[in-house]
Amino acid sequence: MIMKRDYVDGDPVGAAAPPAGRLRRSPFYLRVTSRAGFPGLLRESEAAGRGECGPGCRSGRRQTQVCVCAGRGSGPAGVSPSLPGVSSCAYRDLQTRIPSVPIAMEDGKPVWAPHPADGFQLGTIVDIGADSLSIEPLKQKGKTFLAPVNQVFPAEDDVNKHVEDNCSLMYLNEATLLNNVRVRYSKDKIYTFVANILIAVNPYYDLPKLYSPETISKYRGRSLGTLPPHVYAIADKAYRDMKVLKMSQSIIVSGESGAGKTENTKFVLRYLTSSYGTGQDIDERIVEANPLLEAFGNAKTVRNNNSSRFGKFVEIHFNEKNAVVGGFVSHYLLEKSRICRQSKEERNYHIFYRLCAGAPEPIRQKFHLSSPDTFRYLNRGCTRFFASKETDQQVLQNRKSSEHMKAGPLKDPLLDDHGDFNRMSGAMKKIGLDETEKLDLFRVVAGVLHLGNVDFEEAGSTSGGCTIKNQSSQALEHCAELLGLEEEDLRVSLTSRVMLTTAGGAKGTVIKVPLKVEQANNARDALAKAVYSRLFDHVVTRVNQCFPFHSSANFIGVLDIAGFEYFEHNSFEQFCINYCNEKLQQFFNERILKEEQELYQREGLGVNEVHYVDNQDCIDLVEAKMVGVLDILDEENRLPQPSDQHFTDTVHNKHKNHFRLTVPRKSKLSVHRNVRDDEGFIIRHFAGAVCYETTKFVEKNNDALHMSLESLVSESKDGFVRELFENSNNSRDGKQKAGKLGFISVGNKFKTQLNILLEKLRSTGSSFIRCIKPNLKMISHQFEGAQILSQLQCSGMVSVLDLMQGGFPSRAPFHELYNMYQQYMPPKLTRLDPRLFVKALFKALGLNENDYKFGLTRVFFRPGKFAEFDQIMKSDPDHLAELVKKVNKWLIHSRWKKVQWCSLSVVKLKNKILYRTSACVQMQKTVRMWLCRRKHKPRIDGLVKVRHLKTRMHRFTEVVSGLKEGKQEMSQQIHDLEAAVDSLMLKIKHTAMTRMDIDHEYRALVTRSEKLLTAMQEKKKEEEERERLRRIEEEMERERKRREEEEQRRKQDDDDRRLKAEMEMKRKQEEEERKRREEEERKMQAEMELQLQAEREEDASRQTVLEQERRDRELALRIAQSESELIPEEVHTDAGLRSNGSSLPSSPERAASAGTTMLKSLTMEEMAKEMTELLARGPQVQASKAAAEAKKYELSKWKYAELRDAINTSCDIELLAACREEFHRRLKVYHAWKSKNKKRNAEAEQRAPKSITDYGRAPPVNKASQQNPAPPIPARQHEVAMNRQQRYFRIPFIRPGDQYKDPQGKKGWWYAHFDGPWIARQMELHPDKHPIVLVAGKDDMEMCELSLEETGLSRKRGAEILPRQFEEIWDRCGGTQYLRGAIESRQARPTYATAMLQSAFK
Repeated sequence: MIMKRDYVDGDPVGAAAPPAGRLRRSPFYLRVTSRAGFPGLLRESEAAGRGECGPGCRSGRRQTQVCVCAGRGSGPAGVSPSLPGVSSCAYRDLQTRIPSVPIAMEDGKPVWAPHPADGFQLGTIVDIGADSLSIEPLKQKGKTFLAPVNQVFPAEDDVNKHVEDNCSLMYLNEATLLNNVRVRYSKDKIYTFVANILIAVNPYYDLPKLYSPETISKYRGRSLGTLPPHVYAIADKAYRDMKVLKMSQSIIVSGESGAGKTENTKFVLRYLTSSYGTGQDIDERIVEANPLLEAFGNAKTVRNNNSSRFGKFVEIHFNEKNAVVGGFVSHYLLEKSRICRQSKEERNYHIFYRLCAGAPEPIRQKFHLSSPDTFRYLNRGCTRFFASKETDQQVLQNRKSSEHMKAGPLKDPLLDDHGDFNRMSGAMKKIGLDETEKLDLFRVVAGVLHLGNVDFEEAGSTSGGCTIKNQSSQALEHCAELLGLEEEDLRVSLTSRVMLTTAGGAKGTVIKVPLKVEQANNARDALAKAVYSRLFDHVVTRVNQCFPFHSSANFIGVLDIAGFEYFEHNSFEQFCINYCNEKLQQFFNERILKEEQELYQREGLGVNEVHYVDNQDCIDLVEAKMVGVLDILDEENRLPQPSDQHFTDTVHNKHKNHFRLTVPRKSKLSVHRNVRDDEGFIIRHFAGAVCYETTKFVEKNNDALHMSLESLVSESKDGFVRELFENSNNSRDGKQKAGKLGFISVGNKFKTQLNILLEKLRSTGSSFIRCIKPNLKMISHQFEGAQILSQLQCSGMVSVLDLMQGGFPSRAPFHELYNMYQQYMPPKLTRLDPRLFVKALFKALGLNENDYKFGLTRVFFRPGKFAEFDQIMKSDPDHLAELVKKVNKWLIHSRWKKVQWCSLSVVKLKNKILYRTSACVQMQKTVRMWLCRRKHKPRIDGLVKVRHLKTRMHRFTEVVSGLKEGKQEMSQQIHDLEAAVDSLMLKIKHTAMTRMDIDHEYRALVTRSEKLLTAMQEKKKEEEERERLRRIEEEMERERKRREEEEQRRKQDDDDRRLKAEMEMKRKQEEEERKRREEEERKMQAEMELQLQAEREEDASRQTVLEQERRDRELALRIAQSESELIPEEVHTDAGLRSNGSSLPSSPERAASAGTTMLKSLTMEEMAKEMTELLARGPQVQASKAAAEAKKYELSKWKYAELRDAINTSCDIELLAACREEFHRRLKVYHAWKSKNKKRNAEAEQRAPKSITDYGRAPPVNKASQQNPAPPIPARQHEVAMNRQQRYFRIPFIRPGDQYKDPQGKKGWWYAHFDGPWIARQMELHPDKHPIVLVAGKDDMEMCELSLEETGLSRKRGAEILPRQFEEIWDRCGGTQYLRGAIESRQARPTYATAMLQSAFK
């Protein structure tokens, strides 16, 4: 972005001083990537809107932007350091109420927050995060969203208020800028100032009287700010600057396609020619040249119906009298690819459609024209005409395409193909083109259209070439006729090319190479582009010839060039346009920012330096020699077989680590990430990163034709066509004759033209017009905020706040102000020095010192302040007398201050004389003192040194105190040395000694003291050495003991491992023995069951026989009762039977039956005896016998206390075992009853881990064992068998696999010491409780009541631990003390543990 410079003395171009009434202005610019505020530009503005300084301001003055408390804050010029546009005093007041909260965010005041569609939306802050704010939109109450802090900006109190200059807003940030543009656009005010920069929003419809002649006359000669913003104001400012500074001016018009650049350019030209023209034909020609250039260089695109597809710099030249004398047009980068190919919704250049729609019938027939859809170069895009309802009826039906017939004409208020053809013809006539030249232009255009209809097909020969289709013969004929070529020569040149040999045979031999279909199509398109581009060059040349000038003093140039472009697919054209914008951005940085800050430094204003981004590295990436993208592209074009992929790879390889260049896959857009690395690259421009697809880069960079085609058209029979190619042909004859590849670089040509343009811009002053496109649909009254905000950012309108707030955009030299207002002042004041005059004038007007600042040669003003001063001076000439009184009053005050200063100076001189008198006395005293010191200084120095030596004697005392041997001898030597020092001090005090004598004796004492100190240190070292050897011996002894302990510990660990292995082996043996015993018991039980079953069956059958006999006998007795003779015998017999128990048979049959039964019973007895003997050997039988033997102690009648006493005092082993068994049996019964009758919600008491209690309650294995349970082996037999074996166990309360099944159960470890079969000691270790220790006898009710066999601990792998491990934990948990207490209180049952503890006590 480039800006107009102001009137500055010492300007590089030697500008002259401005006349009265003119003010020097200097805009400035800064690019800031992240700023909590809106960067803008300031200028003086007489019509600037006024607003309050801000909440909390203590000044009470009304300001446009900067508070009168400027300079008292920490930021530049009184602006708060973190809130742009807010005064320091207001900011400080707010900080006391809400620390670190911006002013517009207090008390629910509205703020601007980002919005994806509108750019910004109003809302209020509801919460403040670390780096973001929660915003509640005003239009959507209840909904909130997060926004970054640096993207939230304070809003104006009245968001519907608009100002003509954005610098007049209270808050300068991008949100308020966008809102101001939006509000003005809604009121049809399309122009807005940002200082001297004009923002122009395209309205897409005609605004009445906005560009009328009355408006032109109204803006003529008026300063910026005196009238509403307008393009005419910028044009008039450029003219006045040229007139005053005697320096050429430039107006840069930039923006997106469809933003209105071309229209604003035309308005600028119209204003200059109509306002300051001579009234001759030359003025009209300059204005009418634009329609002609638009016809050949403008086209319909998706974004704009009248898009300029080339850049132009139109110069209007003025003579010494500042009148228009001529003009000149320079053009840049015509989009030639559009000639052959357009997208579906776009059109070719306007001239093709205007010729088809508006050409008279004779011309149409002569040039063989028809509807656009019959031409290849037109029918691949949009083929509809621009026409209104009236002109559409004037176009003949045979000229309309089928698409036009179906969809109707295109609508645009400024375009009409039929009417524009007639207006174009009139413009050609006005600029001096005759009918012949007009027909030549139309004929070449028609020839290009017919050339595009030539098609090719593969040739049938083996040469591999191609031929022209028969259907294209007529198109070929029409093309040759219109371009003045031979049809056959054109056919041959399109299907083959000629090469000249440079080696291998005769040099210069012509070789004809046939072309393939694709190559022929490329050759045809290249010829069409070359013909049309040279035709466009000719049109520009003829336009320049139409307004010639012989002498020119200065010129005003209008640059109409596309702004920064980035599309979904970017090609060579966008690359060149963005390269141009990079150069213009650099020009602006150097021209405005750098020189502005240098001026501040020269004038000594003390403005903080503003740092801006230098884009020189991006420019070097494009244009550097040998490694720049353009030079790499040229080198690729010179290769025999250039390719876009090789070019792209070369760019990436040469700039692989360049910050500005990267590969497409790193793009933030998915469509670009699909592009391969050899198909494109990304360049980070100043306005953003752009992905360029390098397809067709090589082709678009070559502006040369095949030699055969170029030779053909340069030898055309038509003089007009031959003239088009004549100049370029002469410059390349040497290359073609040498046989080298013909190549003309489009990129280097554009770079050269751009450098020439920048040289022109550097030699001129600059003004800026930023055109904005309000929406993508190109319709009126639709404002797309996000899209407009992006355009404002790319144009640099939001990047200048720092320098604007801290700088002084308006300034004027002292002599200019003196000359400007001299006519209003009386002679008494005009005799003053210019600087004093300006100072007196400002004081008389009562201007605030914060509104201006004096430099060395000029005075600088804050934004808008000079306009107020100027208005006061010019609008109040009738009250100059009062003003003169004020000036005189200030002069009298200043002179009185000078008198006071002189009086104070005299008083100061008197005080200085008195001071010097006292200083002389002081000098005399000092000299006397110095003489005395010189006389006595040797003795004083010697005394000081000896005293210092005496103070060092404490070191000797410290060393002696640390000695262990010879302490008395050393103390005596120290005493002698102290006496020598004291004697020397007395000698120095009472005798006149020379410095040499004092030094001699002093050195002798020092030597003596050093020797003494050395002797003591050596003795100290000897003692320390002996002490060190003693410590080493002690350390070695400790190391030996440590190794012995480690060896002992290692042996202990080996023993532990061995014992654990033995325990595990023993456990396995017991487990195997138990399984073998159970298996034998199971087998014997099964045999007994079978035998018992057989006996039961036999008993059942015997009982059945006996029952039957009893019934028979009873029946016989009843029958015999009827026979009296049988009663006695039967009674006797019955008595005998009863007495004998039916032991004798009563009949032979019964005897036989009884004999048989006896035999069977004897057999069963024998079998039972044998079975009994067999089972007697099993453990169950032994247990039964033992149980029978145990019954000799009837313990069921014993009380619980009696059992405990017997256990504690009895010496009978069998009684002791029986008592223990009965005691633990009762404990089991008690705990079972207690568990059954516990409270409903009470937790179960857990005396041992669940795995042990579950094992103890495990059901028997089979039914047989349930029916015939074997009596248990008495505990005393276990004791005898085990010989009171001591075993120790440790298991967790909850197994790792069951901790989720019972989360409420105890957690920790359970330790047990079994003395024989019964538990003797028990510990519970829980992670969140104190350890629980229990001993047998005292804690029987809380301990495990099961025997070792019932717990199953001996069968658990890893459960048994070493005695040492148990005893360590037992001692650590206080078990020893607990057991000792139980023994002393006679509560502990006699066990192995109690016996061991008692023996240890004894």
